[in-house]
Amino acid sequence: MNKVYLNALDAIRDITDGSTIMLGGFGLCGIPENCIKALVHAGIKNLTCISNNAGVDEFGLGYLLKTRQIKKMVSSYVGENVEFERQLLQGELEVDLVPQGTLATCIQMAAMGIPAFFTPAGYGTEIAAGKETRSFDGKMYLMEYALHADYAMVKAWKGDRLGNLVFRKTTRNFSTSMAKAGNITIAEVEELVEPGALDPDHVHVAGIYVHRIFQGTQYERRIEKKTVRLKPNA
Repeated sequence: MNKVYLNALDAIRDITDGSTIMLGGFGLCGIPENCIKALVHAGIKNLTCISNNAGVDEFGLGYLLKTRQIKKMVSSYVGENVEFERQLLQGELEVDLVPQGTLATCIQMAAMGIPAFFTPAGYGTEIAAGKETRSFDGKMYLMEYALHADYAMVKAWKGDRLGNLVFRKTTRNFSTSMAKAGNITIAEVEELVEPGALDPDHVHVAGIYVHRIFQGTQYERRIEKKTVRLKPNA
């Protein structure tokens, strides 16, 4: 089976309006930049996006928010995007705010084939509304369902033509779980190599989970906030 695609537009060509998509990365670190831009270019609408954050204005998922292609966000941290805030407050965007640990576990459970789990996070808050609760050893827990997606999009440092992926440092974050939780997983990599070129001990996601892979281009690798200290006598 040939998993290699020419570029991001080629890899997303069958995604339709209304799809649910997981997007890896944390903040702006390790996000699938090429895939996001391809979604914008393709004009796919009414998307439900599962991501730890919502990007920033004019970058990452901020592109899709600006073009109003996202119908619903399932996220933990969304504090760096003014357009996200505007759409939320105006009732133009559906939002499920999920505690970060819960979000990560919901994705991991989907990857492991476990339909639901219990967590104490959120009990006694608005997050608990309408959810099943249960007591374990005198402590209350919420039941949370696993999060699945039609497509998962991740960005890795290296990958081979069989789909095996190697991430660099903290870019692994949500991506390794998301790669296993999508019905179709699309991976963009900075370097695409031949089978056998990767040390098996360094592979973070096995190729069996990856359905499509391509070599990305023109990565910006932005950070959300650059904080520096003034030099003495400056």
